[in-house]
Amino acid sequence: MADRNANKLPKREEIEEKYKWKLEDIYADNNEWEADFCKVKAMTKDIARFKGHLEDSAQMLLECFKTSDELLSLNDKLFVYARMRKDEDNGNSLYQALADRASVLSAEVYASVSFIIPELISIPENKLKDFLASNEQLQLYKQFINEALRQKEHTLSEREEEILALSSEVASAPRDIFTMFNNADIKFPSIKDEKGEETELTKGRYIKFLESRDRRVRHDAFKALYSSYKSHINTLASMLSNNVKKNRFYSSLRKYKSSLEASLDADNISTDVYDRLIDTVNKNLHLLHRYLKLRKRALKLDELHMYDLYVPIVEEPPKSIFYQDALEIVEKGLMPLGEEYIGYLKNGFKEGWIDVFENEGKTGGAYSWGAYKTHPYVLLNYQGTINDVFTLAHEMGHALHSFYSNKTQPYVYSQYKIFVAEVASTANESLLIKYLLDNTDDPKEKAYLLNHQLEEFRGTIFRQVMFAEFERIIHSKAEEGEALTAQTLNEIYRGLNEKYFGREVVLDEEISYEWSRIPHFYSSFYVYKYATGLSAAVSLSQQILKEGRPAVERYISFLSSGGSDYPLELLKKAGVDLSTPQPVQEALDMFGRSLDELEKLI
Repeated sequence: MADRNANKLPKREEIEEKYKWKLEDIYADNNEWEADFCKVKAMTKDIARFKGHLEDSAQMLLECFKTSDELLSLNDKLFVYARMRKDEDNGNSLYQALADRASVLSAEVYASVSFIIPELISIPENKLKDFLASNEQLQLYKQFINEALRQKEHTLSEREEEILALSSEVASAPRDIFTMFNNADIKFPSIKDEKGEETELTKGRYIKFLESRDRRVRHDAFKALYSSYKSHINTLASMLSNNVKKNRFYSSLRKYKSSLEASLDADNISTDVYDRLIDTVNKNLHLLHRYLKLRKRALKLDELHMYDLYVPIVEEPPKSIFYQDALEIVEKGLMPLGEEYIGYLKNGFKEGWIDVFENEGKTGGAYSWGAYKTHPYVLLNYQGTINDVFTLAHEMGHALHSFYSNKTQPYVYSQYKIFVAEVASTANESLLIKYLLDNTDDPKEKAYLLNHQLEEFRGTIFRQVMFAEFERIIHSKAEEGEALTAQTLNEIYRGLNEKYFGREVVLDEEISYEWSRIPHFYSSFYVYKYATGLSAAVSLSQQILKEGRPAVERYISFLSSGGSDYPLELLKKAGVDLSTPQPVQEALDMFGRSLDELEKLI
């Protein structure tokens, strides 16, 4: 294992093989990748033979679906391999080129199959029913066909759908420009660190500075970061405003009443679910205010400022957790999920699913990914903290969700919707924290874990719902014809901070600009899914702990369902009804109980 304490990051080749994922399980070498690349290129032309013939017979329709599945599945495999190779070392020009080629090819692939839905829904419904009745193999695609018919009024002509598919690169301009600005061009001033040494502020160092015990460092980092965004605020407002306009353009073309309705309809979710989530959280803001009051007391501050919200109020245990020990902790924490789940988990630990340590050029953060015909993969940048242990549990939740879906479902239903994507990952975290709390007698460690849990709730429910409310407001204003200037965006965002943080926090002027640095606002109406996902995960993990096997069986069935039904229906079968406020309220009640415990300990 490379020395993780060295100041200089190791090069990729210096990391031991046992700590690297095995992308050779996807392609043994780049020549295999090139062969499949050529195959997909040919298939994008070949699939055109079905164009104009889907109504000819049930067999013709079936063959088109099967060919499309094979094409899309192989394209996924190419794309995933190229991007993950690049993520190993972003400075590797060979894999930069491979990833670029895979991205261009992917756009061609989706354009080549864009005729299928418009042509499918142009077939008379009684004829489609006859097709389904006469061909047993076509029954597999019944949910896919029903979903296409459900969205029929929002689907355009074949030529229009092709144009929209080809316009995706242009439409992504606001997000792409923001990404380049936010990751490459914006520069931050230097500040003095805890030792009084001049240190350049970066986004990566920013959170570390905000977690500093030295309040002067937190203050200086906060002011320095937002001074940089403030100096570009009109440009940033234009980027976000144009992203909102893009959403209006697509939702209007597809005959939706609003951008929110258009976004949620992909999951067959009504805007009531979104609105109810915001309302439920708004009714429970007193819990957040109570937690902030505890934070102020624990930090012994007369005033709590926005830059005081991330410093731990309970210090993390100083011990460094070896990776092998982290695997054991996660395994024990997830034991309630049963022998089969743990067996697959251990396979993932041993069989090259995980890329463990940081190296020079490696993509930061953590994720789980893979393709239908591969086992899942997990990227980590493991540093030995308790947070890293939670990250391991979280990403393996995603990985096992994909594993069960791919193992059980045909390709067409293998990909679960993003609405349920965070459920399995946060259920794992919920089980893990319960295990850790039950297995410590150390009041300091217990207090740290409770604070970790409360921060998870604050960041995933309260903060993300505030973001969701901001998105709803700015899209509504744009749809009413109001210009989204920097001043307007600042005022809306400050007003929400006043509501969510109440009187417990001094609202520094800089917080008005925070909207300008949030990448998720360029994936509109996405963040609310973090809150619903955590709420569902809390409910499911509680059921697993209380009921045992029956709840586990429902849960494994949910993991195995992929996209074979609508997200709300899949969750109902598992035991959670997000069409009501109950799961969100239950999660907030748990926040309240954990807060009660922490108040007693500190």
